Amino acid sequence: MAIQLFNTLSRQKELFHPNEEGKVSFYLCGPTVYNYIHIGNARSAVAFDTIRRYLEYRGYEVNFVSNFTDVDDKIIKASENEGITAKELSDKYIAAYKEDMRAINVKPATYNPRVMENIPEIIQFIQVLIDKGYAYESQGDVYYRTGKFEKYGQLSDQSISDLREGASQRITDDEREKKENAIDFALWKADEKSAVSWDSPWSKGRPGWHIECSVMATKYLGESIDIHGGGQDLQFPHHENEIAQSEAHSNHDHPFAKYWLHNGFVTVGSNGEKMSKSLGNFVLLRDILKECDPMVIRYLLASVQYRRPIRYDHNAINTASREVERLRELVSRLTYRMENPGSGEISLDIEQEVRHALEVGLQSFNEAMEDDFNTANALSAVFEMAKQIHRYLDQEKVELEFLQETENQIKQILAIFGLDLGTKEVLDSQVENLIEERNQARAEKNFHRADEIRDWLKEQNILLDDTPQGTRWKRG
Repeated sequence: MAIQLFNTLSRQKELFHPNEEGKVSFYLCGPTVYNYIHIGNARSAVAFDTIRRYLEYRGYEVNFVSNFTDVDDKIIKASENEGITAKELSDKYIAAYKEDMRAINVKPATYNPRVMENIPEIIQFIQVLIDKGYAYESQGDVYYRTGKFEKYGQLSDQSISDLREGASQRITDDEREKKENAIDFALWKADEKSAVSWDSPWSKGRPGWHIECSVMATKYLGESIDIHGGGQDLQFPHHENEIAQSEAHSNHDHPFAKYWLHNGFVTVGSNGEKMSKSLGNFVLLRDILKECDPMVIRYLLASVQYRRPIRYDHNAINTASREVERLRELVSRLTYRMENPGSGEISLDIEQEVRHALEVGLQSFNEAMEDDFNTANALSAVFEMAKQIHRYLDQEKVELEFLQETENQIKQILAIFGLDLGTKEVLDSQVENLIEERNQARAEKNFHRADEIRDWLKEQNILLDDTPQGTRWKRG
């Protein structure tokens, strides 16, 4: 079996062959930490966490690096508004980001480099570009000479002439004076007044946005990485500029990134508008988590193939909630039958049929994930497998070894999606006692009292299921 992924650079699916057998170097553009993240930001984190988890499931050792941009004009403005330093503001929102990621079960990165911690490396990297003629100093600023990089525009499928024409209409008079070419972009910005600045050979200032990721990606993963991920909005200019910087720095000896993956947006409203802070139509992840099961959010963000948009509304949440409950019920029932295997004869015919159906389902799951990580089709295979498992669990007697094997496989699959579906709440002593009282009433044929207890528990949103192995319960 071989994984195929859609490479934005070639605009087609390609077989996945990492640079080093059995290992994957993976870089994801992380957040600019000036505020809490919205659910659109979380979509990127979940999409690439799911891809990472599947690669690890397939046996790859994944070195996963995701940066924090803690040097930015928005950070400086936000820190001034809050009356704290830029570092204090960044520390605050990095901690909040990690808290939000833990809530939706996103695995920590192997490394989370920060711009402020890599300023010397950034200055050195820029100097190399200047020495090679790919960058130039102008009035304390340093710009990348895009006209010298022949492949500029390849990732976003745009020509230099089209880009130049568009940029010439937006460029300010100050930039026109400093730049050789309208589409040249800043590697270093002079700023003598800001507290967020560093000494350099060109001026006191701070790095441009694009250079940061080139430096941190190559520092932690090498000059040629396997996978570079990010949102579709980063394709141009950010990722285009990363390629230009990185490959000029390494003498074009190898591609900066072998595979470029871009996730789709979270959309809102009847027009399917992209959710973003700039448009003011965003919903903070932490606000959603106050009212919604984190695993429902995780499921929603992981259940759509990563390149496709996700519509965020109440219907989407309700659908995800129902499907999570179906999976949670499966896990709960597997656990229950492991503890209560029952008595009588085991139906070997049914076990053989179910075992075959699960093998087919697992093959379908892997085929879907190998096809550019098609999580929607993969989950369809999981729900088909769930039907067969329930069929087996309906038997009066189950075989523990087969059940353990099945439970392990299902938990492995759910882990790929980051779903931790243990029992939501502990059964308290009052409910426990009432269930025991109801069992006693049924044994004594006091059906009036048994029904009374069932109805009262139903009012408390606790549903009972009388099975041959005993009474089970779940939250409604």
